[in-house]
Amino acid sequence: QLQLVESGGGLVQAGGSLRLSCAASGNFFSINAMGWYRQAPGKQRELVASIISDGSTNYADSVKGRFTISRDNAKNTVYLQMNSLKPEDTAVYYCNAYIRRDGLNSHYWGQGTQVTVSS
Repeated sequence: QLQLVESGGGLVQAGGSLRLSCAASGNFFSINAMGWYRQAPGKQRELVASIISDGSTNYADSVKGRFTISRDNAKNTVYLQMNSLKPEDTAVYYCNAYIRRDGLNSHYWGQGTQVTVSS
């Protein structure tokens, strides 16, 4: 059973910081890419940030300069450091991993963690 377990969400005031973590566990060959998506009420899920195996990163324009994605390959864990949070960052944040398992590459999702930024 492959699982992505997220932690670190919560309630914070505007201007504050939070750090999200997502750890992959189970039986798999490799993790090609990991990322964070978010979905606010009434909106589509959107990519926040992603990081591939060589460390290259990609960010949504709305979070550039405020959020930092990183990964610990030894721990199969991805992090999202969120600084200068704004009320519009309020959403459920989902971890995503593109994993090679049993000869196939597939996307896997975490259960989501709520981030609420108060004004």
